[in-house]
Amino acid sequence: MMKKTIIITMTACTLTACGIYKPYTRPEVRTGNLYGAEYSTTDTASVANIGWHELFSDERLQRLIDTALVHNTDLQVAQLRITEAEATLKAARLAYLPSFNFAPSGGVSSFDGAKAAWTYSVPVTASWEVDIFSRLTNTKRRSRAALLQSEAYRDAVQAQLIANIANYYYRLLSLDAQVAVTEQAVERYREQVRVIQALKMAGNVNEAAVAQTEATLHAAETTLHDLQYSIRQTENSLTLLLGDTPHTIERGTLDAQSTPTELVIGVPLQLLSRRPDIRQSEQALVQAFYAAAEARAALYPSLTLSGSAGWTNSAGTIVVNPGKLLLSAAGSLLQPIFNAGQNRARVKIAKAQQEEAKLAFQQALLNAGAEVNDALTQVQTARAKTNSRREQLRSLERAVESTQLLMRHGSTTYLEVLTAQQTLLSAQLSAIADRLSELQGVVSLYHALGGGIE
Repeated sequence: MMKKTIIITMTACTLTACGIYKPYTRPEVRTGNLYGAEYSTTDTASVANIGWHELFSDERLQRLIDTALVHNTDLQVAQLRITEAEATLKAARLAYLPSFNFAPSGGVSSFDGAKAAWTYSVPVTASWEVDIFSRLTNTKRRSRAALLQSEAYRDAVQAQLIANIANYYYRLLSLDAQVAVTEQAVERYREQVRVIQALKMAGNVNEAAVAQTEATLHAAETTLHDLQYSIRQTENSLTLLLGDTPHTIERGTLDAQSTPTELVIGVPLQLLSRRPDIRQSEQALVQAFYAAAEARAALYPSLTLSGSAGWTNSAGTIVVNPGKLLLSAAGSLLQPIFNAGQNRARVKIAKAQQEEAKLAFQQALLNAGAEVNDALTQVQTARAKTNSRREQLRSLERAVESTQLLMRHGSTTYLEVLTAQQTLLSAQLSAIADRLSELQGVVSLYHALGGGIE
């Protein structure tokens, strides 16, 4: 009778558990116009589909990225987190199996001066929890979500690492270009000082003109020192990402860099599977979902089966030699009573944390859409200024040549020459900044769309 009752109870509990606990399903998320109405598209092609080796065609940059993927400490830490999560998942899977313990014991006892008796027991005990309300299942699923989150974190670290290296590399190229145009400006200022000094000796200008021109030269020379310092700082930052000590970075030139002419972005729905940080956020939601299920399972009974087998020579008050076979089996059904209030409180906490994780997941998707919009706008803006900036530079170069000729013939002042030269230098630096903005915008767009993983 008792056996039938236990079987019926277990069957009913199992069916009830199957009806209560469901696997995680992704909540509805809004992806329409996620990139902004002006960038809405139905084309699934995306620049993020290409590998970073193809996007970054500079072989020197490719070598830097390859080195960082092997030696970067943050990426190594992320890989270790995956190892930890794998071990946790393995432990959760093994929880389905019975646990066995070998617990030998023995002792000597004597009563009222009688001969001492040696007693021993050599049992092997086993315990098995029957997962009638999916507590173990939810733990396993939560552990698997933690593993997937760790893998997504590793991918996010890798994608960010590639983007950071590319940005630092392009910044170095930009600084090199700034050094080049500033050195050209210094040469122009030196020539201008010689001309002004000759004009002073001829009585055409005064000492103030010479002093002003020399001050402009020294300011440009000071700028060169600042640029060299910025280069060293950028190289040091880059070597840190490489997991290496400070050294000079081998690099190409800014003009030699190429980017895709057409930047297709694909549909926003692709971000759910492509962007590592969004996958990471969703796996946090999955963990919260199963944590809430675990908390609910604690409100219901737990069934544990246990038993032992072994040899003993102690049969109560009788000591027998040799020992006899010992067998025992038991089952326990634990129903929380006095701590039910605490368990309900844990359920409320778990549900609130699940809602927090859901909101964080939705916000991560919105942030991704904004990042795509920002990056694409940055690239388009930089490219839109190219033609105008090119014409501006041509005009300023003619202005510098004209003012220099006019000053030699006495029809203009040294101030007009200095102004033309300074304006040209400023425009040249702005053109370099535009090019850097375009390159870094492409990197940001590639990263925002979930590229960077091969």
